[in-house]
Amino acid sequence: MSPFVGGTRTDVGGVSVSTDHYIGGQRVGSPHTFENRSPLDWSVKLADVARGDADTARLAIDAAVAAFPEWSAMGVKGRGDVMRRVADLIDAHVPELAAVECRDMAMLEESLRLRVLSRGARNFRAYADLAEQYEERVWASNGTANRVMRMPAGPTVVITPWNAPFMLSTWKCAPALAAGNTVVLKPAEWSPLSCSLLADLCHEAGMPAGVFNVVQGIGEEVGAALVSDPRLKRISFTGSPDTAKHIGRAAASNIVPFTAELGGKGPFIVFADSDLEAAAKKAAGQFDDSGQVCLAGTRIMVEASARDEFLALFHRFADAHVLGDSMDPATTISPMIHPEHFARVAGFVERARAAGDTILRGGQRSSLGGDDGLWYEPTLIEPRSNDSEVVQHEVFGPVLTFQTFTDEDDAVRLANSTAYGLSAIVYTGSQERAERMGRAVRAGTVWTNCFLVRDLTAPFGGCGISGIGREGGDYALDFYSDLKMFQVLENTTH
Repeated sequence: MSPFVGGTRTDVGGVSVSTDHYIGGQRVGSPHTFENRSPLDWSVKLADVARGDADTARLAIDAAVAAFPEWSAMGVKGRGDVMRRVADLIDAHVPELAAVECRDMAMLEESLRLRVLSRGARNFRAYADLAEQYEERVWASNGTANRVMRMPAGPTVVITPWNAPFMLSTWKCAPALAAGNTVVLKPAEWSPLSCSLLADLCHEAGMPAGVFNVVQGIGEEVGAALVSDPRLKRISFTGSPDTAKHIGRAAASNIVPFTAELGGKGPFIVFADSDLEAAAKKAAGQFDDSGQVCLAGTRIMVEASARDEFLALFHRFADAHVLGDSMDPATTISPMIHPEHFARVAGFVERARAAGDTILRGGQRSSLGGDDGLWYEPTLIEPRSNDSEVVQHEVFGPVLTFQTFTDEDDAVRLANSTAYGLSAIVYTGSQERAERMGRAVRAGTVWTNCFLVRDLTAPFGGCGISGIGREGGDYALDFYSDLKMFQVLENTTH
């Protein structure tokens, strides 16, 4: 029997998807809805989705509060058993999840099916394992036996972005659940449907009612109501710095710990002694998913002596990209998520052109899909100044900048010249230089001669306006827990 049953449902790519909220183990509707359209063809309405409000938020927090005692008391082994069943169901339903998320968000179907969605199952398994493997710190001092223990923090709100919504939701929700917290997930209104399927899978896995809840709607409405509820104990957010400021104020008013991953403007630094062909191929790969990737190295910086050779290689690899239908395996660049976002990205390019920056390639809407198509040509811009808007601000589209540097100090100066600090990529043939650059570049993650190689136990997060806090491994489990210092006087008699 398929787990995708119950509630008001719509057909998306042959998969039945509920358009209702999931609260307290049941599907719950709303008197109002919002439209959800497909980036692959904006004339296609996928669904009218339940539009939550303050009452919906209160109901979801009620459910999370009520479910917390049982879930937190279940222990890491009991919670882990449920989470592993969720992981097994994710693996079993990857084709359906891919069909829905491809149409809803436009990420390449092949990438979703072969790589991205299986990461959701890995997240559930990895955090179930890590929670069980936790070793309390134990020591003796001042005549006492001492232990540091983790306690589940309590009801948690998770707010996720529209890019890779299923995987990023599991990335945040899995450690919260493994730590013993109950969760209310609010997915982005531009791509909510695969998160609705996640609720179905959790239900099928036997997760107790109220432990995992999904509330859909507009951020300013239901999202604001969720994060301001004084019963919350944790908030985790991925999105824009402007939205994070609003959430941070709400969290501060109730003294609730808050993590935020807020995007990046990663430098992609290429030294002349590197494998230039490998570097150029990886740089051209930053156009993947239409550049809608927070970790992308969007500021290409090349040692001046290698400029011409690198650019020739880069254009060769960029020319091989295929804009097209995300369900076609031949496609390498998908459309952007929404007309509003398309206009924002195009606006950056037009302002750069007007300011005198040089468009080295692209710089306009693709003819694919006509005037309403959301494909934008892969674009490379050489700015007149490092202060150019397109260099200093996150575009989050298929738009890269190109600059040259003279030496290591110059490369570090350029790399650290924005307010962001999420990730960086360095290509060099020198181990000593790699070590120096890894230490000097200010970013939460620095990759050398590779990109997007992830270890789920490693910390992930940013510096500056790229965010606060760290996700991943024990860093996430510590955030979703309260630490208790437990002391017993040695040689206590009864």
